Amino acid sequence: MENTVSLTTSLHTADARRLPVLFVSHGSPMFALEAGATGPVLTQWGKELRAQFPQLRGMVIMSPHWMAQGVQVMSNPQPATWHDFGGFPRALYQLQYPASGFPALAHEVLDLLQQAGIAATADAQRPMDHGAWVPLMHVLPEADVPVVQVALPAHADARGVYALGRALQRLREQDVLIVASGSMTHNLREFFGGAQETADYVVQFSRWVEKQVQAGEIDTLFDWQLRAPHALRAHPSDEHFLPLYFALGAGGENAKAHYLSREVMYGTLAMDAFALQN
Repeated sequence: MENTVSLTTSLHTADARRLPVLFVSHGSPMFALEAGATGPVLTQWGKELRAQFPQLRGMVIMSPHWMAQGVQVMSNPQPATWHDFGGFPRALYQLQYPASGFPALAHEVLDLLQQAGIAATADAQRPMDHGAWVPLMHVLPEADVPVVQVALPAHADARGVYALGRALQRLREQDVLIVASGSMTHNLREFFGGAQETADYVVQFSRWVEKQVQAGEIDTLFDWQLRAPHALRAHPSDEHFLPLYFALGAGGENAKAHYLSREVMYGTLAMDAFALQN
């Protein structure tokens, strides 16, 4: 199947001052070493982003590997690269993503959330988990853009996560890239089962989501567990799917999705990545 699309129009925005929003599937931690087709596409997209937005001053990213009670925002000025996984090759644990934190931006995030009526607190000790640094190694490999993570609230639903993204939309006009890192499909039992051939349900679920995203059918996406084909097989638990709504909320109304990758790795992990622009 076709995995990637041309990037020639992926950064043409209606408002050249407004940064796009990126949704990326981070897959397995091995994505840091086994880039597949998706890694190079993300790297090229990141190069184009830096060329169009040389004033980029920071990024805000949500990863499902930081789930917290309530909304928390990383204000650590120098977050460590946290290898929060086990059983992988030694080379993976030697990788570092030495991007700095950005306490001032963290407090901008907190202020915007407060203005939207969302209670949030700062965490000055939080390291950077692999849901953040693994995809960022491809998107911005120089690690020269400061990073602020926003936790995925442990009891949030799709609408709640969408509201978080929506509250931060304004940052896109203030030289900040918003990134949602999740996984388009995430069935770990099947992943560790060693499947090699791409499972039909992975493609059916992923393309259903793409159809709704492209059509702007947010209400349909809110009901994904009832309406998407093979929803519970694609996501036995929802934490890796919920960052999608952070991206959609930050994208706002009338955002157009430009798909960067539709690759499937290890038979079960859909590596869909797309940029939202308006």
